[in-house]
Amino acid sequence: MPSPEFVQLAAMMLAGVAVGGVVYVLVMPFVSGQRRANKRVASVAQGQTKVRTRLALQQPLQMRRQQVQDSIKDIEAKQKARKRVPLRIKLTRAGLRLKPRTFYLLSLAAGVFGGFIVLITGSSPIVSLLAAFACGLGLPRFILSRVIKRRQAKFLIEFANAIDIIVRGVKSGLPLSDCLQIIAAEAPEPVRGEFVDLVEQQKVGGPLSRAFERMSERMPLQEVNFFAIVIAIQAQTGGNLAEALGNLSSVLRDRYRLQAKVRAFSAEAKASAMIIGSLPPCVMLMVYLTSPDYISLLFSEKLGNVMLMASAV
Repeated sequence: MPSPEFVQLAAMMLAGVAVGGVVYVLVMPFVSGQRRANKRVASVAQGQTKVRTRLALQQPLQMRRQQVQDSIKDIEAKQKARKRVPLRIKLTRAGLRLKPRTFYLLSLAAGVFGGFIVLITGSSPIVSLLAAFACGLGLPRFILSRVIKRRQAKFLIEFANAIDIIVRGVKSGLPLSDCLQIIAAEAPEPVRGEFVDLVEQQKVGGPLSRAFERMSERMPLQEVNFFAIVIAIQAQTGGNLAEALGNLSSVLRDRYRLQAKVRAFSAEAKASAMIIGSLPPCVMLMVYLTSPDYISLLFSEKLGNVMLMASAV
């Protein structure tokens, strides 16, 4: 049987080994650099996780930005492709329910009538032919362009109010299609007619992008293009439609206000230009009424006809 001294010595040796093991476990990572290596690995892993999180958050934003850019490029490409406007679309823009054939017949009748009126006043056949050409080709198209501009001006006056109706409807919980139907039922012309066609295309199953494309063809205005772009972006990427359309309505009102200021500032210069431009024909008419023999040389002599043709050109 071992002596008490040997048992005590063995217990002390075991206690020393245990303490040494504990000290080795606690101190060795600091001495060997293992703790620093573990911290570095953890920090690198945490940094990679943050980078992945940041990339994951940025990816939807980049995708949305790319979709917006693609939508704008598609709309601009379609607008550039429509450089030459057919007569049928011009008649639609003017709000006239005429076929191109009817317009050509009316232009021919106007040309024949104008040439006949000039011919019976005693003018030469060349002057009558020029008058027929002007009345048949120039005058109808000039009137058509004036009607188109007048209709577009009326459209711009009420277009911002129509967008406000959509904004209030969306904020109250109505879908976009119901807001479009309200505009098609209650808005004044020509806004009402354009939105009626938009709603009818939706009812037959046509895509909304195609409906706005046709609306841009009938109303080639920047304001309509802005509206189509906002709706197209909202349909593809989502977002607050009421806020976007509210900002668009403010922009349209500011543009209209700026255009009104420009017209007011340039009204005096335009009036002066109209007065100066109308002086030659007015003076010619007054001379013809007071001294017809003096001015009849322009109609009877070849040199006078050439001068009239140069003035007309």
